Order: sequence, then C-alpha cells, then structure tokens
Amino acid sequence: MTPAELHPMATGHIPSYVTQADGSDFLLTFMFVFTVLVIVLIGVGYFTLHSIPEKIAHESNHPQFQLVGILALLALFTHNGLFWVAAILVAGFQFPDVAAPLRAIADAIRSLGNQDNDVPAPATPSQPTAQQEQ
Repeated sequence: MTPAELHPMATGHIPSYVTQADGSDFLLTFMFVFTVLVIVLIGVGYFTLHSIPEKIAHESNHPQFQLVGILALLALFTHNGLFWVAAILVAGFQFPDVAAPLRAIADAIRSLGNQDNDVPAPATPSQPTAQQEQ
C-alpha cells in the first residue's frame, strides 16, 4: 500500500499505546511493571500490618512479648483475623500482676519466720522420762 492510497487521517488517530509495527507494546510493558509493583507493595503492607502487635509489645517491653508474636504469626499463616485482634489486645494492655502481692505476703511471712529462729525459744516444762517416774 502506498501512502497515496491511505486515508490522510488514518495514522493520526492511532493512539500511542497501540502495538507498533516492530512488535513493541508500551502498554503491555507498563502494565506488567505496574502490576508487579502493586503486588509487591500490597505484600509489604500486609506484612507491615501483621507486625504492628509485635512492634507495640516490643516498644513497651511487654511481659507477654512471645505470646503476642505467636498470635501474630498464627494470624499471618491462618488468615484468621481473630488471632491478630487478640495479639493487638494483648500487646495494648498490661495484665495486672496478681502474683506480685502474693509473693510480697509470702516474703513477709518468710522473713517473720526467720526472725523467730534468732530468738531463743521459751523454756517449756520437761516431760518426765520413764527413769524419773520409777
């Protein structure tokens, strides 16, 4: 086909993203790169979201840090949001230490018991032995 046979407006209306005659396809290449970047960014966001409970627990030096990490991993691998919510709740709140007052009471009683050992015991009347009774 010679240029005289083509309509004068034919090449002007073809958009730039249409496949060229040499086989290069700009739109396909752009969409491939765009799709790969979006998938990588979604993955990074997903992993960042799942690490939030661990970051919270680590920053506050939480006593149940390992429990928070296990719950976050379970949420990551099972895709169960309940584990992630539990991890956030455990990381966000400090549970009261009910054993500390009991330990303090036990230590106080133990120290009282040690004080009794330092003081001599009061004299008790001796029991008569079998030889004294005869």
